[in-house]
Amino acid sequence: MPENENRSVEVEDQSEDLGKIEISPEVIEIIAGLAAVEVAGVGDMHGNFASGVVEKLSGRKYGRGIKVDLTDEGIVIDVQLTMNFGVPIPEVAEKVQSNITRTLKRMTALDVHEINIHVVGIHFSQKDKKEAEEE
Repeated sequence: MPENENRSVEVEDQSEDLGKIEISPEVIEIIAGLAAVEVAGVGDMHGNFASGVVEKLSGRKYGRGIKVDLTDEGIVIDVQLTMNFGVPIPEVAEKVQSNITRTLKRMTALDVHEINIHVVGIHFSQKDKKEAEEE
């Protein structure tokens, strides 16, 4: 059982004391996943076998390839993705980190301690595949 399953993050920036606001790690995963695929050059999010089974059973695919850890230092996000062929990987990875940070800050008012990008594959378009076969 994941250690974060029953944990949530409290939002501290409240103008009035009307009660607590808590955001579950699953919501952070979904927001981060959507922010990651918005960046030009990202081919797809990548999940492991277990996340693929969960996706098929639950129909949930927005958080695929995203792992959120709630640590004492803060929120740590690991992103597994596939890049499109021909894009500058470091540049696109930095844009993914920036977009996730900006989107989470805007939507949840949460600060992220760390965003680790794991490039696990290259996505070839049909045109790229045909050119590679012809050579």
